[in-house]
Amino acid sequence: MKKLNLTFLGLILLFSSYNGKSQVPSLPHLEKQGEVAKLIVKDKPFLILGGELHNSSTSGMAYMHPIWECMAQKKLNTVIAPVYWEFVEPVEGKFDFTLVDSMIYGARNKDLHLVILWFGSWKNGYSMYAPGWVKNDQKRFPRAKNKEGQPFQMLSAFGEASMNADASAFSMLMRHIKEVDAKYQTVITMQIENEMGLFSTDRDYCDAANKAYTGSVPDDLMKYLSARKGNLQPGVDSVWKANGYKRSGKWEEVFGKSTIDSKNWKVLSYLTEELFTVYYYAAYIEKIAAAGKQEYPIPMYVNAWIKQPGSSGSYPGKYPCGGPIPHTLDVWRAAAPSVDFIAPDIYVSLKDAVYTMEQYHQSGNPLFIPEYKHGDEAALVAFLAFGRHDAISFSPFAIDDWSPDKDPITKTYAALSQVKDLILQHQGKGTMAGIYVDSISEVQEFDLGAYKIKAQLADGFLAELAGLTGPAKKVSAAAGLIFSVGHDEYIVVGKDFMLSFNPLKVNDKKPFIDVEFMDEGTFADGKWVVTRRLNGDEGTGGGDYGFGFGTNKAGSLRFQKQTDDAYSIIRFKMYSY
Repeated sequence: MKKLNLTFLGLILLFSSYNGKSQVPSLPHLEKQGEVAKLIVKDKPFLILGGELHNSSTSGMAYMHPIWECMAQKKLNTVIAPVYWEFVEPVEGKFDFTLVDSMIYGARNKDLHLVILWFGSWKNGYSMYAPGWVKNDQKRFPRAKNKEGQPFQMLSAFGEASMNADASAFSMLMRHIKEVDAKYQTVITMQIENEMGLFSTDRDYCDAANKAYTGSVPDDLMKYLSARKGNLQPGVDSVWKANGYKRSGKWEEVFGKSTIDSKNWKVLSYLTEELFTVYYYAAYIEKIAAAGKQEYPIPMYVNAWIKQPGSSGSYPGKYPCGGPIPHTLDVWRAAAPSVDFIAPDIYVSLKDAVYTMEQYHQSGNPLFIPEYKHGDEAALVAFLAFGRHDAISFSPFAIDDWSPDKDPITKTYAALSQVKDLILQHQGKGTMAGIYVDSISEVQEFDLGAYKIKAQLADGFLAELAGLTGPAKKVSAAAGLIFSVGHDEYIVVGKDFMLSFNPLKVNDKKPFIDVEFMDEGTFADGKWVVTRRLNGDEGTGGGDYGFGFGTNKAGSLRFQKQTDDAYSIIRFKMYSY
């Protein structure tokens, strides 16, 4: 009888497994693997090749119908798109998820994932997407005020009713997403609000804010800072240290009187007021994030209108004061533990964009770029973000502006989609590099594997003379990726640049270098497939074969032109003799 019961139990377990109950994938989440954090979707690391839609695109189902196909043709795997509080809860307590469902089903039908932007209390600092019943009840849902006591258009972060109403709506949204999408995991990440913060003022001057500012720094923040003294963001630690590392006191007693420098954008002007404002915005967001995660705990983040040079963002009030700027990361971590990371929206010069990526790529804060100015530069910087900063997401804004054949991101994502697994394998290991060269910075040098590598813009004219390519093409910028995959062996993704390889340690007995093989190919289902072997005049990995381009003591790589100007993927290995 016991044997029969055991057999029956085994059949039940087998049947349960067959029906998939033991195979349900975990929810999307962040997972630290070595030195990097990775986004895990359906139990596998996932790289977001994204694009953010215009703010109003998803407000019309018919308007969006052709756009989903366009996104798929651009080789995206994820669309970043807004959901609006005013549509979700047009009447208090009554919810309508018609547009939400149209987004989820539209993306899913094209095998796309979604990052949803919650346009709730704030969007670009203002409260334009709050429902009419919130906008028109200014006593219950108070506005932020300036020094003269005049109200701003934006809701105050000190409005408890506003915070509770937003949290309630967001939790209902997350409950609905769980009901319709947990099985499919179309929605993989949530952004809470958009570029929150106050313009035209260093802080909120409503009565509740004034009382809080002249009162003590909240205990939870002081406890967090005290436990990490000496290991905080430099801006916060330096002012706290300058004021004696006080463990309690009023805001200006703990962090000092603010300084103002409107000329040097990197100076932390109005820092005490900014830290104060960030704390209360973060506490407001924590209420919303915690309520949402209680319903459906997928990754959640906040994004920033970044600190930047010029009139659009050199000090708080010019950029939204209270937003997730890198030097305030510790305050966000203290006040909003349910927020998984902070992210930058990047619309600045290339130099400042690179600086911004460096600032947001911090320990415990993966680089996630939800918005980058759309165009040729974005299609190149994507390689840099993934290759140099282990980014988990890159996304040009207004992705629905251009047709797939006119948008340069299409070719970039076509290449990146082939090597995304390779990128994920090499993140945090020092075996991958992002390449970017242009007419201003024509050369980039770095060490990778056993070689010092130099990247430079391709000289189309010389290549044409040598018979290596078709008609000469003059380019002003180029980008790509390189992976060290074995001893003397590399995989390179790119076009329009050249690479040279010099050994870090020269072997006196074998001082010369030549190519063992150089294959052009693709990745199909993660497996390398050779399309053609490049050799002789079209290889030139070592000796220059009489073209006079260099010596045979260094290796080199020049891409062969593709008929559709697509990116090439080359796997090659050198040997010495």
